[in-house]
This record gives sequence, C-alpha cells and structure tokens, in this order.
Amino acid sequence: MHARARLLLFAFGDFAFNLYWQSIMLFLLFYYTEALGLKVATAAAVYTIASVWDGLANFLAGAVADRREPGRGYGRFLMLGSIPLGLAFVLTYVPPLAAGWWGIASIFLGHLLFRTAYAAVNVPYLAMSARVSRDSRDRAFLAGMRMLFGTMAAVLVARGTLPLGALLSGSVVPAHAYLGAAILFALLGTAILMLVGAFYREQMVPVRTAPPSIAASLSSLATNRAFVTLNLAMMAMIVAVTILNKSVLYYFKYFVGDDVAGQSALAWMGVVGAAAVPLWMLLQRLLGTRGLWFLAAGLCMAGLVFFVGVHIDRAGPMQLFLVAMQAVIVGLHFAYWAMLPNTVEYGERATGLRVEGAVFGMAALLQRIAIGLATALLAAGFDAAGYVANVQQSAATLATMRGTIALVPLGFLAVSVVVMWLNPLGKGAHAKIVKDLEERGGL
Repeated sequence: MHARARLLLFAFGDFAFNLYWQSIMLFLLFYYTEALGLKVATAAAVYTIASVWDGLANFLAGAVADRREPGRGYGRFLMLGSIPLGLAFVLTYVPPLAAGWWGIASIFLGHLLFRTAYAAVNVPYLAMSARVSRDSRDRAFLAGMRMLFGTMAAVLVARGTLPLGALLSGSVVPAHAYLGAAILFALLGTAILMLVGAFYREQMVPVRTAPPSIAASLSSLATNRAFVTLNLAMMAMIVAVTILNKSVLYYFKYFVGDDVAGQSALAWMGVVGAAAVPLWMLLQRLLGTRGLWFLAAGLCMAGLVFFVGVHIDRAGPMQLFLVAMQAVIVGLHFAYWAMLPNTVEYGERATGLRVEGAVFGMAALLQRIAIGLATALLAAGFDAAGYVANVQQSAATLATMRGTIALVPLGFLAVSVVVMWLNPLGKGAHAKIVKDLEERGGL
C-alpha cells in the first residue's frame, strides 16, 4: 500500500473515535440537564468525575502499552477492543434504570464503563501514530487527516444525533432519540475500527529494551520540557475550547431561542473546521507548528474580545461567529496533535527512554482533567448566575452566563500562549533530534 494511502487509512480511525467523543463533548451534558432533567451541578459532577477517571484510565493504558504490547500487535487489539467500546457507548445513553439517586448511579456507571473502554482502545491507537512514520512531515499530514476525519464525524454527530436518533428509535422523545443515535454511531464506529486494525502496518518498529517502570516513565515525562510545556498549553486551550463548545446549545436555547439553530451551528462548525484543516497544514509548513499555535491562539482571543463587545442575540450572526471561531480553533488542535508525537523523540534523546504509551496516556490524562475543570467552571458559572433548566432565564442570569462563556476562555487562551513560548520544539527542531538519535543508534 502506498505510504500516503496507508496514513490516510490509519487516520480514518479518528472518524470512529470522534463519533463517540464528539457526542460526549457536544451532547452528553445537555442530555443530562435537558433530556433527563438533572440539576446542572449534579450533571457536571457526574461528567467531571468521569472525565478525571478517564484520564487516569488513559495513563494506566499508556503505562501498560509501554510495558507489554498486546499479542499480535496493536492492530489486532484495536479490532478486538472496538466491540466492547461500542457497547459501552450505548450504555452511556441508556435512560436511568430507577428514580432518584439509584438512577443517577446507573447513569454514572454507564459513563464510567464507556470512559474505561475508550481509554483502553484509544491510547494504543494514539501510540500507533508514533510508529506509522517518524518523519515530522508525515506526522503533520497524519495530524491534518485525523483532524479532517474528526471534524467530518463532528458534523454527523452535531446534525444527525436527534433526527437520525428519532428516525431509528421511532420516537421524538429526546431520551429515546439520543439512545437511537448512540446505537447507530456504535455500529459505524465498530466497523471502522475493525477495518483500520485489519490493515494497520508499522513503518518504524522501535528497538525493544527492558520495559521502563512507571516511576521511570513519570520521571522521563517530568524532565521532557517539550512534553510538559506542550501539554500545559494544551490544558489551558482545552479548558477554553470546552467551555465554548459546551455552551453552544445552551446559548441558542436561552439567548437566541432556537434549539434547532444550535444543532445547525454545531454542524456548520464541523464543516468549516474540516475545510480549514488544509489551510492550517499549509501554514504549518510556512510558520512551523509552534508558530501556528501563536497565530491560532491570537485569532481566538481577538474573536472573544469581539464577542465581549458585541451582543449577539440572533441565530444567523451567532452561527457565523461560531463557525469563524471553529475554523481558528481547529488550528490549535492541529498544532497540538502534530507536535505531540515529536515529544517522544525529544524525551528519548534527553533521558534514553522511549515511552510512547506514557506520552499519549499522560497527555490524555491531562486533557481529561482539563475537560473536567472546564465542565466544573461552566457549571459553577451557570449555577452562580441562577440558571434553572427549561425555564426562561432572567436578564441578570443571562448576563452572568455570558460572562462565563466569554471571559474564562479568554483568560485560559492567554495562559496557553505564555506557556507555549517556553516550548523548545521550534521550526526544524524535530529533524535535528531525529538525526541525533540516528547517529546514536536509537532509531
């Protein structure tokens, strides 16, 4: 198979993972509060605890991957793991099995099972991305294609969840529609991961050494300046982006008064995000990946300053604003995923340890912590504003909610820029690192 075709097929796996991930990110909190009627504080607590657990599960999965590669390789593991992952995703959207706290417990258990299964399958997939090629240009191409497939999945999830779910379930009751969509996405995701796992081949097989202990892996990560600064910047960015994304449906429901326009906004955000990926890939060649971060973060901050100064209460202008913001946000995600595999070689040169699983597992842990923090901050801001689900909000409540949506992300994006300035992976740095390792015989 041609090298680019091989990378393209591997990147297609992100379509499957994003069927699950985008549903959890875009709809699950809204499903909890609006379809199931949970209080926002309760819903956020379930979501936040599950996110932190998800992070821990991701790190453990990464540590296991470094110490013991699955029998017959990661491709076979991806195929086998796709089935329990799909089943666990469906359980996440099963309505409460009882009333009161027992019902909340059943929701929480389903959420935890999905997060555990997702970590067990997704971390090996991410670690595989450091093996399909060691060329930074190939990795940038792979990151761009993964972003493209991921945003395509986001479009399907955003626009198709409720209408497709209602069609498949034969019910317009929101809880039934969400469950119907979950079953459809699970079937698609399982089939795709089966295909990717069956055709996965490694270009680069690292030299087998004695597996590092968890303590040694953690020490290697802690002294890896490229990894530390990149992921601190990522955490700040994820907090900002998560608050913005999770607020979309609430904003259209309570500020604009048009639920359907909110779903359309999410879909158009995905479409425009996908269209923007090739542009960011081109800019990456001109500016370098770190320079790309500064550009994208600066544009995001400018957009938020505009949002603070201009009150938008109509569907069309708000949709236009959001798709413009998403086109820029895609640049931040692309920069992060293009840089993360390169921190593997940076750490290997600095410490002598190649800890692919720990890199991607810890990155996932930090990402989930950031998502949990963002969810908690959003819920705290809404709670302080006096938000109550499915009722008309007062002017004071809306003003406070709007401040949470705009100002908190603005502050965290500024933090990401400061931290990224300390990252050593400037333009051309990774090629020099790979050359050093080749001369030492490490690759």
